[in-house]
Amino acid sequence: MDSGVRDDGDRRTPAGPREPPDPPGPFAHLALLYRDEREYLDGILPFVRGALTAGEPVAVAVPAEKLRLIQDEVGTDPGLRLVDMREAGRNPGRIIPGVLHAFADTQPPGTQVRIVGEPVWADRTAAEYAACVQHEALINLSFLGRRATVLCPYDIRHLDPRAGADVHATHPVILDAGSGRARGSDSYAPEAALARYNEPLPPVPDVLALAFDAEALSETRHLATDEGARLGLPAARLADLALVTAELTTNSVVHGGGSGSLRLWAADGFVVCEVRDKGHLTDPLAGRRPAPRARRGGRGLLLVNLLADLVRMHTGPGGTTVRCWFRC
Repeated sequence: MDSGVRDDGDRRTPAGPREPPDPPGPFAHLALLYRDEREYLDGILPFVRGALTAGEPVAVAVPAEKLRLIQDEVGTDPGLRLVDMREAGRNPGRIIPGVLHAFADTQPPGTQVRIVGEPVWADRTAAEYAACVQHEALINLSFLGRRATVLCPYDIRHLDPRAGADVHATHPVILDAGSGRARGSDSYAPEAALARYNEPLPPVPDVLALAFDAEALSETRHLATDEGARLGLPAARLADLALVTAELTTNSVVHGGGSGSLRLWAADGFVVCEVRDKGHLTDPLAGRRPAPRARRGGRGLLLVNLLADLVRMHTGPGGTTVRCWFRC
């Protein structure tokens, strides 16, 4: 498509707190602000126990060390799913399709579900944090109209101060675990938060760079895996790099103006792969929608998010850059 606008299914255009009252609509997205372990449990346990008492399926996706705290208090229950967010959500771009929808979409149609999802912790890198904010902003769009409540804990004692402003921009309801009070956010603006972190990616030093077009796709994929191996990527991850390279370069040819450029380098224990083209990604949920089983195609960016350890993207009328990290 010569227009440079993507349309491949990943379209391109941009006492603890009481349990919160029933939300006015079918979907609610709440932030829980906590300062210590006691506030953490006081905020989450009523939410989880309330779901189990009501017979509502509930998932808890938090870092493993926090998961153990909750499991010690709640125990096991057929209606409870526990997920280590450090593993399942190490790439924030996979949380919506691979954690939230992977749980909610397996329930019978019309079932009210509850999810505790903690995507941000103190040792997230700056690149990961930016992806987390975009993830939180997109939850609202992804679950619009669904019968679900998502509660997102934030450790405001240890997180960067900017997280406070971002939490209020991405969550319409804020719960303070210390006071037990819930209030609407006066600065709720998920689209503005999404746009704020759609920022040009930091420049990198001179590295292997390859220009490609339709005739060079196979050669580009092989050169990428050869370079990944030279940079120290384990054999088990080279297949992931090959698939991601194939998906991104093919998308560039089909939807990004017919050509593009690929770069690879090593940084801080990762091999990084970057693809640039002239397309403009206009669908904010591209790569985050679960692929319908009956549909063929349209899974390119979803596959990229599921395979890479981190995906960052910058898109605009001048083109799109997708940067992917693979741990060595």
